[in-house]
Amino acid sequence: MDYKRIQKECFWDMDITALEIKGIVHGKEKRMKKIIFEKILLNSSKVFLDLKLFKTDDLEELLNNFKIPKFNREYIRRRKNLAEVYFLDKELLIDELKWVI
Repeated sequence: MDYKRIQKECFWDMDITALEIKGIVHGKEKRMKKIIFEKILLNSSKVFLDLKLFKTDDLEELLNNFKIPKFNREYIRRRKNLAEVYFLDKELLIDELKWVI
């Protein structure tokens, strides 16, 4: 996994190292995992690849508990829904991406 890329893309506004990101993702501290998850969901250019860092149980909990902020609401809602579809097999809610028969 390219933790350096994740650090550069997602944590430009924080003083955190690639090694610290890796430790948090694989650790037990839920509050810090939430921060890492949110930064990846909002900023990563390879969101699916980067979210695979998390264990399935952790990712499901993080996605289910994520509250969409008011800022950039539609963009974030779409990214969250795509992650839910990809990882949790939930329903796709983005009309323009649904198949029409």
